[in-house]
Amino acid sequence: MYSVADFLAHLEVERRVSAHTLDAYRRDLAALTEWAQAQGVANLVEVNAEQLRGFVASEHRRGLSPKSLQRRLSACRSFYQWQLKHGRIVASPAAALRAPKAPRKLPQVLDADEAVRLVEVPVDAPLGKRDRALLELFYSSGLRLSELCALRWRDLDMVGGMVTVLGKGNKERKVPVGSHARNALAEWRQERTVGNEAFVFPGRGEGPISQRAVQIRIKQLAQRQGLFKHVHPHMLRHSFASHILESSGDLRGVQELLGHADIATTQIYTHLDFQHLAKVYDAAHPRAKRKR
Repeated sequence: MYSVADFLAHLEVERRVSAHTLDAYRRDLAALTEWAQAQGVANLVEVNAEQLRGFVASEHRRGLSPKSLQRRLSACRSFYQWQLKHGRIVASPAAALRAPKAPRKLPQVLDADEAVRLVEVPVDAPLGKRDRALLELFYSSGLRLSELCALRWRDLDMVGGMVTVLGKGNKERKVPVGSHARNALAEWRQERTVGNEAFVFPGRGEGPISQRAVQIRIKQLAQRQGLFKHVHPHMLRHSFASHILESSGDLRGVQELLGHADIATTQIYTHLDFQHLAKVYDAAHPRAKRKR
């Protein structure tokens, strides 16, 4: 009892983590199990802090990036904290361990003109109205890819201009939907006679559109609209957050809109905003440019 499989079942059933997170934890703990067995440790509950430090060092030597090491260690912390809660161990071997710091990588965003060019795809093309509605909703409301794919018509309040989504950790939040997105959604719905339980963006059969299908479609549409950046669904979420923060300066409000549990996650967009201001300064201030 209380094996890795039991821990993963706990994450899936009780904590209801996403399939992506569950798969990552499975891989991380499989790597730890394989390493421990090579060291002659049959059961993960027998691993001590020094051995766990050796595992992290081994993964580092193997070429794992600091970000991957942080995730490995996060999985270990969660696993041993769960074991501690159930009385299988008296102290967590991961408690005092720290992974190397990963360099902060700022997310790529579209500027306002690029975002408008992308969402204004021709509606007379095959699936044009669906594509316009999908892009407008992404940019209007900053939804995650998984949230958009799971959306049903019952989740949209077209009169009030709100959408209700179920985000990470099974947390529900309401997000405004702009007028352009509402118009595009209304036109898309007119093409199909569906009830409120139907998915807004259906895939094959009666299920929702797949996340991979959305990723591929957005890449194709960006190229058709003359945008040769690597455009993906999360870039629209980043652009939404950056443009709202740039206009309002309300970091807490952006946190609520994005559904971030920790405001530190949202603070990355203040760096993007500062970059924008720095560019404006460099272009406009008479003493900003160096003499050649």
